[in-house]
Parts: sequence; structure tokens; C-alpha cells
Amino acid sequence: MKPGDFLASELALAAQFDVSRTVIRSILERLDMIGVVQWRGRQKALIRTPRPDEWLTVSASQVSPEELERQFLYWILRFDVPPGTPLNVAELARQFRVSVHGLQEFLASLSRFGLVKRRPKNGWELVGFTSDFAIELSDFRMMIELNAISQLIALPDSHQIWHRIEELDEAHRALAAAIDERFHDFSLLDERFHLTIGSITRNRFVAEFQKVISLIFHYHYQWDKKDERERNAAAIDEHLRLIAALKSRDEASALAAARDHLRTSKQTLLSSLRIHALS
Repeated sequence: MKPGDFLASELALAAQFDVSRTVIRSILERLDMIGVVQWRGRQKALIRTPRPDEWLTVSASQVSPEELERQFLYWILRFDVPPGTPLNVAELARQFRVSVHGLQEFLASLSRFGLVKRRPKNGWELVGFTSDFAIELSDFRMMIELNAISQLIALPDSHQIWHRIEELDEAHRALAAAIDERFHDFSLLDERFHLTIGSITRNRFVAEFQKVISLIFHYHYQWDKKDERERNAAAIDEHLRLIAALKSRDEASALAAARDHLRTSKQTLLSSLRIHALS
């Protein structure tokens, strides 16, 4: 733009840069303050072009949205703060190395999962990870994975998913053979197993929740170390039963194996929560 040109409306600018009108107003206020723009009512005229020293420095160390999501969910699942705790957005923004605005937008997106909620008079509150949340999440996981298995069974032999199933079969057998030394490795294999099954579902709503489901069920293995080897060995057997049914294209057996495994996983998750509460 050239000095003397007029800027578009706040609504148009918000749409162009994919941010809220509140962000646009903050930008305009700063540009008006430093004399780059003259903002009078609806008219926003460019007075001069910005100088190099007026550009804001963006820290290269700021985390990506994906990393912020993972760090924040880990923070919740470590039970560092009890449910009902007000969230100090400025402090959390420093802790997670993001801007306050970035964290606000993230909390707004996370609220749809029911882990945080807006407070009546402004700000945010941690709802937390409770047994009710675990039950609802497990039941939802059951629905989407059973649907994914039915879709997977119907895929042609040429589909790449069957190569990935073979790789999972080999990985499970290798881990089972070395279970005494490598039983800690199961949580990563479990995450890979369930993500592979869910990967064939082309549903935007399922994809959003799959990230939270995957992280919570992956992380809960680190809560309860009691009988870890035995539990992981049993889970490997359950996975292999499901893999065998998938490879034989036996939908009824695959669904039955999945139901049994997901029920076990649900009980393990609830048991982990109870043990944490007692400790």
C-alpha cells in the first residue's frame, strides 16, 4: 500500500487474515499509536510505511499448535491441578511458550472436548479428567473403532492398509517374544495400532476426537505400574486376535475381538484413575 490509501473494514481484514475482529482492533490500535495508520471511526488511512525497527519479533522457540495440544493434555493428565481450578492464561502462555492470544484460541478449541470451560465472568476453568470423562471417552472410542473395523474389512487387497496390518502383526510378535525386557514399549505400539485402524475413517469429526483419545489412552499406561508386564502381555494377545480376524477378513470375529479388547482397555483406564485417586 501507499501512504494515503485506505484499509479495508475490520470485518474484511479479519476474514483476510483468519483472525478475530478483536485481534484486528488490537493491531489497528498499535498502528495508530505509532503513527503508521490514522484510525478515525470507520476510516483507516495509511500515513506511512512501517520502519524495520517497528516489526515485532516472533520467537522461533514458540511451539507449534500440535505441540501445544500435546503439552497441555499431558499437563492435565499428570493431575498437576485439581478440577475446578481457574486457569491463569498469562502464566500458562509463558509455561507453554505461546502467545496469550494463541493460548486463548487453543482453549476455545479444546473446550469442545469438555476438559476446560469458560468461566461465567471471564477467563477459563479446568474441568479436568474424571472417571465420567473416561467412561464417555471409552464408549465413544468403542463406536468409532467398531465402525472403522467394518470399513477396513471391506477394503480391497491392494489397499496399503493391509501392508500396515502385516507390519503391526510382526511388531506385536516381536514384542511378545521379548516381553520380559521390552514390556514398557507396549504403550507406543498400542498407540500405533489404534491409530492405524482409525486412519481409514474419512470423517472430520472423528479425526478431531481421535487425537485426544489416542493421547489419553497412550498416557494412562504411565499412571499405573502395577502388573504392567502381565497387562501388556495380555493386551498384545488381544491385539493379535484382532489382527488375525482382520487378515482373514472375518468381520464378525474382528468386531468381537475389538469389543473384548476395548472393554479391557476401559477397565484398565478406570483402574488407573482409582489407583491415582487413592494415592
